[in-house]
Amino acid sequence: MVELPVFYCPRCGFRGKVNEYYWRCPRCGSPLELEYEAVWSPRGSGVARYSTSLPFTPPRSLGEGNTPLVEVDYRGIRVKFKLEYLNPTGSFKDRGSSLAVGLAFLLGYRRVVEDTSGNTGISVAAYARLYGLRATIVMPEYAPKGKKVLVKALGGEIVETPTRGDAALKVLELAASEGNYYVAHTYSPLYVEGAKTVAYESWEQGFNGDIVVAPVGSGGLFLGLHRGFSDLEKWGLRRTSHKMIAVEGSSVIRLYDKLYGSKPSLGGGSRLADGIMVPKPPRLDEILGALKSTHGEVVVVNDEEILDALRELYDYGLIVEPTSATVLAAIKKLIDQGKIGKGEEVLAPLTGSGLKMIDLLEKLFKT
Repeated sequence: MVELPVFYCPRCGFRGKVNEYYWRCPRCGSPLELEYEAVWSPRGSGVARYSTSLPFTPPRSLGEGNTPLVEVDYRGIRVKFKLEYLNPTGSFKDRGSSLAVGLAFLLGYRRVVEDTSGNTGISVAAYARLYGLRATIVMPEYAPKGKKVLVKALGGEIVETPTRGDAALKVLELAASEGNYYVAHTYSPLYVEGAKTVAYESWEQGFNGDIVVAPVGSGGLFLGLHRGFSDLEKWGLRRTSHKMIAVEGSSVIRLYDKLYGSKPSLGGGSRLADGIMVPKPPRLDEILGALKSTHGEVVVVNDEEILDALRELYDYGLIVEPTSATVLAAIKKLIDQGKIGKGEEVLAPLTGSGLKMIDLLEKLFKT
């Protein structure tokens, strides 16, 4: 068996055993990290190109990573859209799943279980299929139909619950069964590690700006981008310090009031951005730390703003789901507030494909 990095808890000091998996700290319940030394020595393509900067090399691949970086002149701003929706299963989650499900395979597990509203479930089911593992995905009843269809098409078993919170409880029952590996993407350091490669790729593809705008649900992508750009700056490869902009939907706000000490002006609710409706992200303190250390901002967007941005993205030929449109909605607000000026370069990852949500898009674009 390949010797894998040890899990450890930065909060209470817990250290796991070699080649043993923990989905969270068994002592204090906090998210864990992996102990290893990252170095910059890229070779090959995709996520595996950055193996020396990751905890281990994923043993198999569906071709995750290596997504295009497309520049658009938006009101005089150089917006560089990272097309993460062109990953194998249509979302950035494939970068983390290649590692997380790969670890389950390396450790000899037979089944992976996960709770999700959609994209992670599709991704986990696909990588489980790749590794010959069974997958059980617990989803709320209201999860998009297209996403449920894809989980089943990829061989995943779906267990439905009334709410997202019920799904989180149900998956713990399944995780307790011997031979089951709980992916736990909201806790897993492997999804943060996988998302670092979005930063690495974007830099290699020519992103030299300082503003990085990302939607925040559980925070894996946001933190991965922050860590990835921090690595590049630490290694002396990037001479520009980055500034993180977190985007929240107006129905589930966890960052704005904590960063600014006040409530935002909402102007309406937000149900379209289902991918970032995570009420209690386990890495909340780390997200706030990244915002403070980079002098970042939090932008709250509502459904009207998301839909307007979605229509503009489709005008550019970018077929994304509503959660992806939150980044452009946020950029528009920052321009209007004078916080992004003409000629500035902004990175905006588009996280998920609209092709999984045709039924919703039909309703949104019927007029």
